[in-house]
Amino acid sequence: MTSSDERPPRLRRRLLWLAAFLVVLFAIYSGGWFYLAERLKTEADRAVARLGSKGIAAGCANLAVSGYPVSFTVSCDNIAYEDDAGKVAASTGSFNAVADITGPLSPVADLRGPLRTMAPGMPPLWIDWDQLQANVKVSWPLPRSVSLWAEGLSGQTDPQDDTDPMQLFSAGKAAGQLQPIGQDINYIGSFGDLEINADAIGGRALPALDGSGEVTLKNGAALIAAPPKSLRGQSIDIAKLDLSSGTARITVSGPVSVDAEGLIDASLTIKLKDPKAVAAILGGAIPEHKSEIEQGFAGIAMLGKEPSLPLRIVKGKASLGFIPLGKIKPLE
Repeated sequence: MTSSDERPPRLRRRLLWLAAFLVVLFAIYSGGWFYLAERLKTEADRAVARLGSKGIAAGCANLAVSGYPVSFTVSCDNIAYEDDAGKVAASTGSFNAVADITGPLSPVADLRGPLRTMAPGMPPLWIDWDQLQANVKVSWPLPRSVSLWAEGLSGQTDPQDDTDPMQLFSAGKAAGQLQPIGQDINYIGSFGDLEINADAIGGRALPALDGSGEVTLKNGAALIAAPPKSLRGQSIDIAKLDLSSGTARITVSGPVSVDAEGLIDASLTIKLKDPKAVAAILGGAIPEHKSEIEQGFAGIAMLGKEPSLPLRIVKGKASLGFIPLGKIKPLE
């Protein structure tokens, strides 16, 4: 028998071994997929039971896991949380999270509105949106990042009696991302076409606003693990907070901290674009101080169309350049 006669049987054996390997691999994957699906349902039931033992009702109605074999999809008809003792409640519409087989550690979730909330010290709220999507890059002990994106946001009060709800705000779009950097937590966010109802702020008028910012919460990882009951002892670093409307723009940057007595310390830089336009907006928002605002910004406008001013706060005492602004009360 020649070597050429031996090749077909060898090739067939290799193909058979390859097919057997693929079958075994697929069987292991299938077993793992269904194990994780069942484990997720079990852990969800246990979490609900643990909360129930503390008098808290929570649930993900009709929890289902699907998508086999190309993805892992978790969905439920609605999400609800109610703590009668703390007088806190929240509920949303349907939830759907998908992790593709090509990116199992980067699930994408869609959440349907409305979000209805109730908490002590604030009126019940109804927040809705056209589309809301979240993306999580899973890691341990904290995710590598959590991103949120929404379109068509709106908010209003949600009276529990027969009174009419009050429209609070609407925004064309909003986005945000949280990301750990060492022990700190970095936030980058933006919003566009934000309109605040004048009735919600005492009849004060504000134009449509756009905004963006980047802020780092110092020691944020520890604060997430054990949320503080007070702002005292906390600090942030503002890389940029930007608020604009038309040609008017205010940009703030610098560090801010709160000491053990609740007094604020800050070293901020405030940049203005078109100070006269900024003054017009502030005059409409704070009409009782319109004349003072116009006089002050008239002087600032002499520094140019894009002046930069230092804002210092030392133990709660604030000053803008050499101009004292008064004292800020200690924070709780």
